[in-house]
Amino acid sequence: MSALTKTNLLGITKDELTEFFSSLGGSEYHATKVLHAVYRLGISELDQIEGLHERYLSALCEHFTLSSLEVDQKQGSADTTQKFLFRLDDGRYIESVLIPATPTEDGKRSERMTVCVSSQVGCAYGCKFCASGLDGFTRNLSTAEIIAQLLEIRRLSEKPITNVVFMGMGEPLANYKNLDKALDIITNHWGLGIGSRHVTVSTSGLVPMIRKLSQRKPQVSLAISLHGPNDTIRDTIMPVNAKWNVEELFDALKEFRDSNNQRITLEYILIKDINDSLDAARELAERAKSIGGFVNIIPYNTVEGLQWERPSTAHCHEFRNTVKELGVMTTMRLEKGHDIDAACGQLRLRKERDL
Repeated sequence: MSALTKTNLLGITKDELTEFFSSLGGSEYHATKVLHAVYRLGISELDQIEGLHERYLSALCEHFTLSSLEVDQKQGSADTTQKFLFRLDDGRYIESVLIPATPTEDGKRSERMTVCVSSQVGCAYGCKFCASGLDGFTRNLSTAEIIAQLLEIRRLSEKPITNVVFMGMGEPLANYKNLDKALDIITNHWGLGIGSRHVTVSTSGLVPMIRKLSQRKPQVSLAISLHGPNDTIRDTIMPVNAKWNVEELFDALKEFRDSNNQRITLEYILIKDINDSLDAARELAERAKSIGGFVNIIPYNTVEGLQWERPSTAHCHEFRNTVKELGVMTTMRLEKGHDIDAACGQLRLRKERDL
């Protein structure tokens, strides 16, 4: 079997690997040993696994590979956020972001290290303010390509990852099969071992898939790229709203809430003169209260080639305070990574258009 036909081990679950070893006369023990070496010891080549019988190691190396991602570019930030541009085997590019915890007022910093991962190359949903879909959709990422982002960032940062958010390039729920498997690898003790409550899947509003995710075990957190509390606003900037409107979306969110103990976050990118009126803030608060949700306000990050603008800092605070005063838990992420083209897809778009 040639190297080109080998399977990337990063896309394999413990059950699948156990089945492989069982076919050779081995057992779950051998699968556990291999996965421990990959996810706990951080080996870069399969032949680095110690204590595995030569017959099993030889078969493992014959059938599997441990492919990583090529780092094409890394941008650091004055606020310590780091963006990575990865080159895939087919020459395409994706982005991932490492976001350390923000220091508290007394200067202390928690150990939280959040990685924002991509799920697709490009995006088919065409949100009007987003760079990810400007050149359309290319393909889904494999499970292995999703996991490889996390392992490569862990290797480069030399710090453990505590939180994972699927908020990078692409629509995760449109790549559900590979997402589902990646979530198993991320949350299980034999994989990355990150608690499911520290894993968040973000969607622009694919109603049937939200319902499917609500039945998934273990449960993960859900974030909705809302950006408009009503159809009038959302139709302007979110093409997905033509298929599943705001009422249909919130019906699905109520179903998710009723079957899932995890929190729902409403992501709201604040765009000047589009969705930043105080009436919109009040309507957003009512939407959030209807599902017991949490609101995360994100002042717009400028995207080259798009006409949208960020409201003034003072107005951003006024919008946030309006939502908060109506009894909704609200945060506002201001300037986090703004100096490193933090809006999703900008770095990749510039790279591919320069080729």
